[in-house]
Amino acid sequence: MALLETRGLTASYGDFQALFGVDITVGAGETIAIIGANGAGKTTLMRSISGVLANAASSILYRDEPIGALPAPDILARGIAMVPEGRKLFPSLSVEENLLIGNYGRKVDGPWTLESVFSLFPVLKERRGNPATALSGGQQQMVAIGRGLMSNPAVLLCDEISLGLAPVVVRDIYAAFPRIRETGASIVIVEQDIAQALKVADRVYCMMEGRVTLFGRAADLSRHDIHKAYFGTGHHELA
Repeated sequence: MALLETRGLTASYGDFQALFGVDITVGAGETIAIIGANGAGKTTLMRSISGVLANAASSILYRDEPIGALPAPDILARGIAMVPEGRKLFPSLSVEENLLIGNYGRKVDGPWTLESVFSLFPVLKERRGNPATALSGGQQQMVAIGRGLMSNPAVLLCDEISLGLAPVVVRDIYAAFPRIRETGASIVIVEQDIAQALKVADRVYCMMEGRVTLFGRAADLSRHDIHKAYFGTGHHELA
């Protein structure tokens, strides 16, 4: 059974329609990658699921409950946490204070505490008292992921976490994902780095111009399939 799914999801910014009938499913404990070029609709999809954009209630289901019309705090309270594009840290707060904000909207028992986040990203423990925005870009991204984990989510949405970071830093960040998966969380990763996405995902959805153009198991998708779906020759499904 799907833990999270979208059904015919559409989304608009004023007169501009950004999503056209998007259907995705996320199973419990599954890692899904959403790939596509700039402007494909990936971030709009994340904003819709996380409640930043309001949608038709029945267009997004979580544990079979329609949540598409709920605001972001209600989505977080149910167990869906967002690591936003651009990190969005609070510059006036320390690393530790930024992390603690993560469990403000959802206080539940679970594997993620300050200490377990520090265990996942040891450099953050060393820098816990520093202003979060004084850290390197990669370390700030670790804070953003840690903040999302502090709510002990059932689903962690990660929007463009490798954007603007050096490849070696991206590898360090992605090295944390097996440990996050071990806790049973489902993960949805929006990525422009296709190779990185394919390494960590069970299944992949490719988007172009607000539509899903390809989906299937990561192991089954060829570079040719992905190239066609990225640049457009119709809709493909791999079992």
